[in-house]
Amino acid sequence: MKLFDRVIKRLVTRGQLTIIYHGGRRVTAGAPDPAFPSLALKFHDARVPFDIIRDPRLGMAEAFIDGRVTIEGGGIMELISLIRSNNAWESGKSISDKGPLKRGFKSLRQSLWRANHRSRSKANVAHHYDLSGALYALFLDRDRQYSCAYWPDADNETGISLEQAQEDKKAHIAAKLLLKPGMKVLDIGCGWGGMALYLHRTCGVDVTGITLSEEQLKVARQRAQDTGVADHVRFELIDYRDISGPFDRIVSVGMFEHVGTAHYRAFFNKCRDLLTPEGVMLIHTIGRIDGPGITDAFTQKYIFPGGYIPALSEMIRGSEGTRLMVTDVEVLRLHYGLTIRQWYARTLAHKDEIIALYDERFYRLWTFYLAGAATVFEHGGMVNYQVQYARNRRTLPITRDYMNEAETALRAR
Repeated sequence: MKLFDRVIKRLVTRGQLTIIYHGGRRVTAGAPDPAFPSLALKFHDARVPFDIIRDPRLGMAEAFIDGRVTIEGGGIMELISLIRSNNAWESGKSISDKGPLKRGFKSLRQSLWRANHRSRSKANVAHHYDLSGALYALFLDRDRQYSCAYWPDADNETGISLEQAQEDKKAHIAAKLLLKPGMKVLDIGCGWGGMALYLHRTCGVDVTGITLSEEQLKVARQRAQDTGVADHVRFELIDYRDISGPFDRIVSVGMFEHVGTAHYRAFFNKCRDLLTPEGVMLIHTIGRIDGPGITDAFTQKYIFPGGYIPALSEMIRGSEGTRLMVTDVEVLRLHYGLTIRQWYARTLAHKDEIIALYDERFYRLWTFYLAGAATVFEHGGMVNYQVQYARNRRTLPITRDYMNEAETALRAR
């Protein structure tokens, strides 16, 4: 397929990728480079290149998941890394078709999906977070932090573990909340309860964690019972729109991606109403570097239906007019790439157990998801934002020194 030949030669110039078509024809793009493995992509039926051209990520994903494509010389992480690093966000290149007609159609589809009405929210959450807890136990850290960890350097030259990096993430977030014993904290999208339990243990606060995942709720409540803190750390299966306050602090890690752009203003209005007059909120979310965008079809179909990664401009626009003041913004650029690489390595190490839980097709889907996610933080247009809000401009110190002091103290515990 001549069109595919041209596309792949445009995408790969550093490193070598050989395409082996179904009929046996070979085309090689790029040139050997010590920074990259030399890979071969083998198509097992004639439709594969057409499917990829039509929708690059979904077409490649489904061909890989179904076993219609195999990779020689490396795995899916190496393949996606090769392509993304050749087309890094900083270079202005793109691996997807962004023609106006296609972009307009996708935008219309997104506007429908991103509405995320109450009736759909719980089902969307269940699609991903109600997967077997045994799966998450195999690739996450011991505390089941399913969000970006906090690393000391871009290559983790200090060699800290995923467990330590996730503990450091919790300390980094807690320090920004300026917590005092006895405060009441709301954790929106509490996951398996790790952040809530950490805040109580280290800062002496009472925490209410809310989730729409029945599996997460069950685990979180059991953890609170097992550690004897259920009187101070409670978990509820409830939509944030239905919770009552007041709370001194609100923390939300990895949940804002599921709010839906149509509901940003309602979300921030609700959070303001939940906070005391001296209240503070910290939102940790994946974010787009390059402004508003579109969720790719693979993620929408297989991973996070109804999810949308916000641009910082969309977050700020959503909170404007709610009388919540943005008091601090931090951009974590490479941290999630490092984190997901750890998840990917653990997934590979537990291949047999994951196949036993599900099947080989699911295993390939999961590795594709993790490889794509890691590399979009390393070379693509995604980062993590931590945005702090306050109701009163005088609640927090006017320099960031208190964050460093609190974080140092928390890490020493």
